[in-house]
Amino acid sequence: MPAITYVLPDGTEKVVNVPVGLSIMDGSVRNNLPGIVAECGGGCSCATCHVHLDAATRALFDDPVSEETELLEFLDGADEDSRLSCQLIITEACDGIRANVVDSSA
Repeated sequence: MPAITYVLPDGTEKVVNVPVGLSIMDGSVRNNLPGIVAECGGGCSCATCHVHLDAATRALFDDPVSEETELLEFLDGADEDSRLSCQLIITEACDGIRANVVDSSA
């Protein structure tokens, strides 16, 4: 199982083993990590699972679909490193990546 490091909104880090096929959002929610609210449950319709990824990590995932891009356009604090973690499906290549969690509960 790939180990994903979640950099939480308070700056602390939590390493979680996330099964291949689940999303970065799933790994956070299943482990009760703060920051990712996931109001829509992974339906790419609420943007409460906002994370920042570096360029090398972003390259491991498919490009964002139009729904994700549109949600990110209207999200405060979004930038070129922004993705919705519900759309980031874990593969074996993801072992060791870092996801910087934006506090979606604020």
